[in-house]
Amino acid sequence: MIHTFVVLAYKESRFLEECIKSVLDQSIKSEVVIATSTPNQFISEMAEKYNLQIFVNEEHKGIGYDFDFAIKCGQTKLVTVAHQDDIYDRTYAEEMVKAYESQKKSIIIFPDYYEIKHGKKVYKNRNLRIKNILLMPLRMRFLSNRKFIKRCALRLGDAISCPAVTFNKDRIPDEVFACDLKCNVDWFAWEKLSKREGYFLYVHKPLMGHRIYGESTTTEIIKDNLRTKEDYYVLCKFWPKPIAKVIAKVYANSEKSNDE
Repeated sequence: MIHTFVVLAYKESRFLEECIKSVLDQSIKSEVVIATSTPNQFISEMAEKYNLQIFVNEEHKGIGYDFDFAIKCGQTKLVTVAHQDDIYDRTYAEEMVKAYESQKKSIIIFPDYYEIKHGKKVYKNRNLRIKNILLMPLRMRFLSNRKFIKRCALRLGDAISCPAVTFNKDRIPDEVFACDLKCNVDWFAWEKLSKREGYFLYVHKPLMGHRIYGESTTTEIIKDNLRTKEDYYVLCKFWPKPIAKVIAKVYANSEKSNDE
């Protein structure tokens, strides 16, 4: 077995079972386990129903640390941290493994994604169009190991969807996400990984669905204006502060599709 889905479960999500079903129903077999920092009867029942092992993070320091813990729970070379609210198309794992086999010096492998709003799959909106544009440099796969190209895809915003990413554990440090950020732990991680030797492999196909709904962490963070502040923090890793401030304001407007 070369690939593992680690389902990152938190409290009692009504979408957890749908996520589990999607990662079990893949065109090729992957290991599937559950990681959580909030063990409870609901998660235990889901694990028992689908005969899945649970790993409990006893030291809950924050979302970034939970992600790092989840990656470590995967015992295979390739690991995907599946977010409990999201779903994965049947060929997701197959496409990620195929991409890895084509370039084993990959650091991360990821596809496009679609949004799930009110139970419907949305493949086109302003937010998704902007992210597709930002990712264009990585379509040149033969150049996607160049530091400049990897960082070019990150300079104007976080276009890489965290739940879509498969990690090559041979190419990442023990701590990828560890930080005190609450929203942009993923963008923070991609910036860190962009400086390492290896490829960002981009599969230009929508292969997983990211759920957008009123109670989601993403939506709440946007309402609290925390994302704009953290966008600015990460943008300062790419730009002088005055330029970073302007870009952060522009990028915040693209997030409004979360409320559309």
